[in-house]
Amino acid sequence: MLGLDNAGKTTILKRINGEDISTISPTLGFNIKTIEHKGYKLNIWDVGGQKSIRSYWRNYFEQTDGLVWVVDSADRLDRLEDCKNELKELLKEERLAGASLLIFANKQDLSTALSFEKIKEMLDLDNINTHHWHIEGCSAVTGNNLLAGIDWIVDDIASRIFSQD
Repeated sequence: MLGLDNAGKTTILKRINGEDISTISPTLGFNIKTIEHKGYKLNIWDVGGQKSIRSYWRNYFEQTDGLVWVVDSADRLDRLEDCKNELKELLKEERLAGASLLIFANKQDLSTALSFEKIKEMLDLDNINTHHWHIEGCSAVTGNNLLAGIDWIVDDIASRIFSQD
């Protein structure tokens, strides 16, 4: 699970896992949670998004079946441009080839949030043809649409892995 700093990655992970989200601080390294979903065991790596540690992201790509990219839908436009560029660079990574891509357009509970359709446009998602992708507008705070997104990525990974036999 990747995204720029303050996008809501840790809050999403804790919310999905049923943990308290009232005291969350920036992730300087990573958090790992293993959750059961639809009969599958998911190892989710929540990696910090500060600019100074983004170069370390590639250390976490080994055996990645799915990438969850978290976007702060209420972020400044220049940060959304950074977000688009970072995602484009990530998708060039050989070890992420074929990984399912879920984009969480987070913070939809905020009045200043752009719609997930607008985020889709700003990130130029329609031009991604190297990965199966899906965008889900969500709120880590309320939990709205988080499971819908996880359902999609689990189903997409399962259909890809189990159709290769």
